[in-house]
Amino acid sequence: MILRILKSREPFDYFLYLIVGLLFWTNSFRSPALYDYFDGENQSILYHFIDRITSGIPILQVFLSFALVIFVAFLIQQINSRYALIKARTKLPALIYIIIIGGFTAMHTLHPVFFAAIFTLLGLNSLFSIFNNSSPQLEIFNSGLFIAIGTLFYFNLIVLLPAFIFAVSILRRERNWREFMILVVGYIIPVAFALTYAFFTDQLTDAVVVFQKNIFSPINHFKTNYPLQGFLGLLIVLTLIGSIKIMQQYDSRKVSIRKYYLVLFVIFLFSMLSFIFIPATSQEMLVIAVIPVAILISNLLVSIESVFWRELLFTLLLGTAIFIQFADKLFFTA
Repeated sequence: MILRILKSREPFDYFLYLIVGLLFWTNSFRSPALYDYFDGENQSILYHFIDRITSGIPILQVFLSFALVIFVAFLIQQINSRYALIKARTKLPALIYIIIIGGFTAMHTLHPVFFAAIFTLLGLNSLFSIFNNSSPQLEIFNSGLFIAIGTLFYFNLIVLLPAFIFAVSILRRERNWREFMILVVGYIIPVAFALTYAFFTDQLTDAVVVFQKNIFSPINHFKTNYPLQGFLGLLIVLTLIGSIKIMQQYDSRKVSIRKYYLVLFVIFLFSMLSFIFIPATSQEMLVIAVIPVAILISNLLVSIESVFWRELLFTLLLGTAIFIQFADKLFFTA
């Protein structure tokens, strides 16, 4: 019943999703707080200007995090609609993303990863558009450009550069080394401009030190956060079930859709590998990693024929995300 109401295709849905987001952010609006950054985390080349302006106004940072999550959800929805990733016309991906991020209560304040998520989706949109495109050079260049800009907000996004290179090979029938070089050049140009600016303003050494801190600082927000561990466990189960469902549908899907889902898998895989190979990666990377997950779970909920199981899985997701809003009073988290 709940899912039936929330997954309709009426324009009113966007307003309803906004209300759902506001409800998840209620505690943060009541008691606004700044993100607990490790040394250098908020000093990335593009983000430190924003942090300098907003760091003294916690309520503004909370509001901006909410607004950015809604915008990211909107971009996910636009990509789903444009490329028909889910057979049925639905706005469910936006809602699922809002609910998932709603469960990550520590992310209910401003963090550079939200800006990185926006540019990741812009890059993903450019990537998807190269399929069967006779002149893909501009879109390939743009995809590298967007990922680079995202990296200048959130350094750990660099892990998606090889993922995007793999994605080009997946989406192009005839692989051409020049197309890979175009993507790399698109990535290098914004980084080169940023480093040139840092050099001429005598900030190059500081920029290198901040980059090192954002890669090698050992951070773990999961170790004693039991509510988050439980929520992630549920997301893993739903992701596995969703993966089985999409594999069952694989032969009946268009070639383009198969390739799009394969690209989403590669992006998810590389974002997960960052938890292993980049010590500074922690809960913030989930904002990126759950983008493919939101689409996968949405496809699962739309595809399940049994109303009972569909409603049960959605209620579990929603109920767990709601429970976490109050879990801090029941558990001691680090």
